[in-house]
Amino acid sequence: MIPRELGFRMPAEWENRARTFMEWPVREELWPDGFEDARRGYSQVAKAIAEFEEVVMITRPDLINNAKEMCGEKIKVVPIEQDDSWMRDNGPTFIVNNNNEIAGINWQFNSWGEKYIPYNKDNEVAKKVLELFKVPKFNAPLILEGGSIHVDGQGTLLTTKQCLLNKNRNPNLSQAEIEDILKKYLFIDKFIWLKHGLYGDETDGHVDNVACFAKPGVIVIQVCNDKKDPNYDITLENLKILENTTDAKGRKLEIIKIEQPPVRYLNGQRLTLSYLNYYPVNGGIIVPTFGQDAKDTDKKAIETLQKIYVYRKIIPIDGMPIIKGGGNVHCITQQMPCGTPAKFY
Repeated sequence: MIPRELGFRMPAEWENRARTFMEWPVREELWPDGFEDARRGYSQVAKAIAEFEEVVMITRPDLINNAKEMCGEKIKVVPIEQDDSWMRDNGPTFIVNNNNEIAGINWQFNSWGEKYIPYNKDNEVAKKVLELFKVPKFNAPLILEGGSIHVDGQGTLLTTKQCLLNKNRNPNLSQAEIEDILKKYLFIDKFIWLKHGLYGDETDGHVDNVACFAKPGVIVIQVCNDKKDPNYDITLENLKILENTTDAKGRKLEIIKIEQPPVRYLNGQRLTLSYLNYYPVNGGIIVPTFGQDAKDTDKKAIETLQKIYVYRKIIPIDGMPIIKGGGNVHCITQQMPCGTPAKFY
């Protein structure tokens, strides 16, 4: 069965959802300042989201007590074996139909081109989550991370060639073949292919650090004003692409810019700081901020997002503990839309 033929589509992130899934940090080598700092960052995000909707924390069985103690009573902790803690990328992608029924896409996961081994348990997480919540699944013939795509819920998909066409994911598939799979599984009619993600991003250019849909026909993009910064040319190139395209409904895109935070390094490596790694929840927006020398850009980003999301509460979260592991708020979350599990006969 093909999701599109059954009327399923991937909804936009601002549509109403039932809950958020997260995964408790377990891979020690990712966190140079230790697990305590990382887990504190995750618990802060979970608690912020829990003020708006249910949060389910996927946790290795031996860490259940640790997760419960740090996250508090509002967070539902569920034991599932895992290798890492980036729910956006190894979790299921949920899809909906016009009858308010939901199903899930079980993508293949290879740890961002086999950058971290083992990843076999992470490759099973999506399937186990769908089984736990009794949501029917479609097994997609594609290696894909959720952070590599954004959709508007109306047939348009935004991604980067740097990531989705990278030969460390699907070396035997052409761009046309990848598009065909996404058309069938997510009900996509129009693809917007940006060329590159942010400089130094170890995910090979996930789009959720670069640009996203804020509403139909509206895209927010992080920009760089320093001509000496590699992100300057990347931004200009991506802006030009967005300015010269339309969405699946034929609309010319409204583009809203957010200035990138000041550059910051950890152990000699540039951190991929992005305000675009924010996460919409029911009635709110959880946005990473970076403090210290970033106070001005933090303030501007919050003000811009509040103008976009007039009726949502903007919740700033310290993004530093999370970015030290390679991602941020959007990377560690995965939304499940409202609806009842679909029945297949």
